[in-house]
Amino acid sequence: MHKHIKLSLIFLTGVFQFAIAQEEEKDDIGTETVTVTKAYTPTINDAFKIKTMPNLNDSIVLQKKKINYSIFSVPVASTFTPAKGKASAVKKTPPPVLYNSYASAGVGNPANLMGKFYTSRTIDRESGYTLGLGHNSSRGDIDGVALDNIYSNTELDASYTKRDSDFDWGVNIGAQHQLYNWYGIPDATFTKEEVEAIDERQNYYMAEASGHINVEDSYFENAKLEYRRFWDAVKSGENRAVLKTGFSFPVAEENLGIKAKVDYVSGSFENSSLNNPVNTPGIDYSNLQVGISPSLALANEDFSLNLGVNLVYGLDMENSDGNFYIYPAVTASYRLLDDMAILYGGVEGDLMQNSYFGFVEDNPYVSPSLTIVPTDKQYDAYVGLKGQILPNLSYNAKLSYTTENRKALYKLNPRNDARTDEKGYYYSNSFEVFYDDVKTIGAFGELNVDVNRNFTLGVNVEYFNYNTETDNPAWNLPNLTSSLFMDYQIGEKWYAGANLFYVGERDDVATIATASGNPADFFATPITLDGYFDANFHVGYRWNDQLSFFLKVANIANNNYQRWANYPVQGLQVMGGLTYKFDL
Repeated sequence: MHKHIKLSLIFLTGVFQFAIAQEEEKDDIGTETVTVTKAYTPTINDAFKIKTMPNLNDSIVLQKKKINYSIFSVPVASTFTPAKGKASAVKKTPPPVLYNSYASAGVGNPANLMGKFYTSRTIDRESGYTLGLGHNSSRGDIDGVALDNIYSNTELDASYTKRDSDFDWGVNIGAQHQLYNWYGIPDATFTKEEVEAIDERQNYYMAEASGHINVEDSYFENAKLEYRRFWDAVKSGENRAVLKTGFSFPVAEENLGIKAKVDYVSGSFENSSLNNPVNTPGIDYSNLQVGISPSLALANEDFSLNLGVNLVYGLDMENSDGNFYIYPAVTASYRLLDDMAILYGGVEGDLMQNSYFGFVEDNPYVSPSLTIVPTDKQYDAYVGLKGQILPNLSYNAKLSYTTENRKALYKLNPRNDARTDEKGYYYSNSFEVFYDDVKTIGAFGELNVDVNRNFTLGVNVEYFNYNTETDNPAWNLPNLTSSLFMDYQIGEKWYAGANLFYVGERDDVATIATASGNPADFFATPITLDGYFDANFHVGYRWNDQLSFFLKVANIANNNYQRWANYPVQGLQVMGGLTYKFDL
């Protein structure tokens, strides 16, 4: 073995010296090709297994002592009996029971009655109909009023709808009867005999029918045709027909919409204005409007713009006088901070069709001797900011500037004792429509709070500043209005709500006609109506899925304020009733 080791050392020494000599050689020795005649074949030596527990041949290793284990058991008496395991289940909330009909009735002071009925029935999967009937009346006396102040309103509505795969259509009919009294004569104004001779009752009647169609995936989108007949107990009558339709056409990646409208209203009053001399012929009116409004909608993720124009031709058919109007129709919105701040604005205008029916809806104490002409709303320019500050708090703020020609304002009619009309509305206890050119600056603010699914609260304030062409006040228009509403679902059974509103001061004028019949010679006394605050509250209890009870309290402050000059309202009113749901 030693001999082999020596030989190996001599061989390695020689190889080392040869390598050093090759490094010291400066001349290039060239290249040489080496041919391998046998591939390298590696081999693996046999593995040696290491024993996990080697044997120890040592005399000092001790042997383990064997240990025996035992349990000392003592019996214990027990009455515990384990129950079998049971899987837990989620408690299911039963779905609400829906009924297709309900009836409601209520009674309160002073002699107030209320009744409602509604049903909605399906004929098959594609069609169905609805029917509704409502009545509200009061026969109570108001302090400080010489004439009766009976009020009644009864309405009937019915509809039928049908839906097909690509369109739906329907028809509606309705009827209404309203009873009002021109009771706006203060006590001690007339003698008892004069008061008893006044026939202050007025009845309004309305019947209407309409039909509509909506089409999907078509250039033609929709159409609606309405007809209404309106008349009263003083031989006044009005007809109105309105046709509206809409089209939509794709233009590149945008959408071109076209809306068209035909609006016709005509009517007559047997009696002339109370500003005219006695025996002046009655009033006939007939106004036709034909309009078309094309618009191009541009929109992306944060910005939307609607560029349009409203073209209207208005014709006074009684006087054969026609005019062509061009109005802007531009609206836009921009998302500043997602849903937290959305900036919006627009400039819009239209020729507003006025009607006897519309004036009665605003003020039921108008006289049946009105001049009916349309309002030229040249433009309404506005800019606002709205959004959602918190998940349950939203806001809206807006500034506006509006210019209107022939804006309809309500003003007390003059007292004209020379009139001998059938009804008693010429004692300065009715209102005329006064047209004026008005420019209005408006500011509006609103907050809405949804505390949770069961509680909502909202408040808004609106301010107006008017500038009239005649330098008169904007008759009976307030400069400030505000309202607050609240709804609260108290558990499963109880619910409650309230609404409060404030209307600021308004201006009117009391006029007495002279024998000359010239309005310039009439005696006029300015009137300023105080602002008023009204609060209303209601609470209800659901006895079960079908039966519930309610209590309503109106004018909680018991304030006999005047909404219109010489027309105080009822004081505190309390009404209780019930609602019953059922399947018909």
